[in-house]
Amino acid sequence: LSFPSHAPSQCALCCSGSLHQTPTMPQSAASAAVKRSRFYPAEDVRTPLNRNFTRKPTKLRSTITPGTVLIVLAGRFRGKRVVFLKQLESGLLLVTGPFAVNGVPLRRLNQVYAIATQLKVDVSGVNLPASVDDTYFKKAKKSKGKKSEEDFMAQGAAAAAGPIVSEEKKTLQKAVDAAIVGALAADEKAYLKSLFSLSKNDKPHDMKF
Repeated sequence: LSFPSHAPSQCALCCSGSLHQTPTMPQSAASAAVKRSRFYPAEDVRTPLNRNFTRKPTKLRSTITPGTVLIVLAGRFRGKRVVFLKQLESGLLLVTGPFAVNGVPLRRLNQVYAIATQLKVDVSGVNLPASVDDTYFKKAKKSKGKKSEEDFMAQGAAAAAGPIVSEEKKTLQKAVDAAIVGALAADEKAYLKSLFSLSKNDKPHDMKF
């Protein structure tokens, strides 16, 4: 007797294990599935953080518009009143005193540390160049390395003399001051010069700024 030759059935192949495929785990999941040790490593191991978010632009408060007078609550000029000019790309506010009135130059301010008042001055005459952005306020990086005694003494003398302001920044500050001060009334100048403070019996939640 001769039996017809035929290919093995799929059921037979499955039973023999020829068609059985073990699912492969992705490399990232396989690395995460590695069992962690019960002990801390002897050296610090940097683990990358999962940042699954996109940075959104900071929303500006509706009470803050160009020309609004703000009260600074923190920092070197806390208690001073400044004029808001525009919002920078980083979300910080570009403000000025102006410098000719109360000594506050062009600087950045976080809106969290500011109180918006009802006073609004005319800033339509202020023309800010495109170069006035976040990089405009960055400080130059100091070179690291060994310093000689002469360098150390020169650094101390420079720190005692104060920061050096470039002529470009001085010219821009004078132009901004001239555009704002020219539109200020006498009482508005006096208000910008005054320093905000609270006494013992003052209630900030009942005040109208």
